[in-house]
Amino acid sequence: MSIKKIAAAILLVTGIGAVTSVLAQDDRFANVTIETVAVRGNISMLIGSGGNIGVSAGEDGLLIIDDQYAPLAAKIRAALSQLGSDSPKFLLNTHFHGDHTGGNADFGVASIIIAHENVRGRLVAGDSPASALPVVTYDDDVSVHFNGEDITLIHMPRGHTDTDSVVLFADTNVIHMGDHFFNGGFPFVDLASGGTVQGYISNLEKALSWIDDDTAVIPGHGPLGTKADLLAFYNVVKDTSTTIRVMKSQQMSKEQAVAAGLADEYDSWGQGFINEQRWIETVFDSYPR
Repeated sequence: MSIKKIAAAILLVTGIGAVTSVLAQDDRFANVTIETVAVRGNISMLIGSGGNIGVSAGEDGLLIIDDQYAPLAAKIRAALSQLGSDSPKFLLNTHFHGDHTGGNADFGVASIIIAHENVRGRLVAGDSPASALPVVTYDDDVSVHFNGEDITLIHMPRGHTDTDSVVLFADTNVIHMGDHFFNGGFPFVDLASGGTVQGYISNLEKALSWIDDDTAVIPGHGPLGTKADLLAFYNVVKDTSTTIRVMKSQQMSKEQAVAAGLADEYDSWGQGFINEQRWIETVFDSYPR
């Protein structure tokens, strides 16, 4: 076979592989539906695949928090159109993970993206297109005055990642926790991206001090919650991490800790994205001896 024919064959196989990859991705999201959940007042939550989306809809237009995966942008726009517009004026990112920022490139063409400065840094490092990047960034916190209320993004350092924020709606008494709340399951703490279990617990304590029993709590993943749900989550994270730290202090290896496991009362918490083994390993690796 000539060199030209070999090259052509390689290009053909490569092209087929790329098309197959795209089709597989499309198939993954083909059956995803976007559910709209009324939260309170003019605030809604969209549930699809990936992080829950917060929406403020009012006289000023639409503001959204996070945007799930890129292939879902059209479906998300269709759901948003039922709330007033398919083109939000503002897009707030709670952190940089692709299941929360995948739609940035699409929405960022017409929406002003706001996020912590580390979100922009990590998206730039990941070669994200210009339209996907936050154009307004902050260090500690920033407020957006929109639809008649103060909407404040507050940085939560060294928690889920080093890029996270929660979003407080002052007048409607709603908080979007991003991935500082996996309602009903163990959390994902991304140690490789600056997250720590220690910081995660500290951030939860701060958030709990800012809200009251009537606050509607939008989780990064899972159903709409309350302060009681967030407190239950916090207690599980804190108590299980203490148990795992004790195992480590007793010179148990990571493998021995996994084998020992956690109490039966936590079985249901390991049925989600992060199972018991992965949670034990995360806590084990997050704390020094």
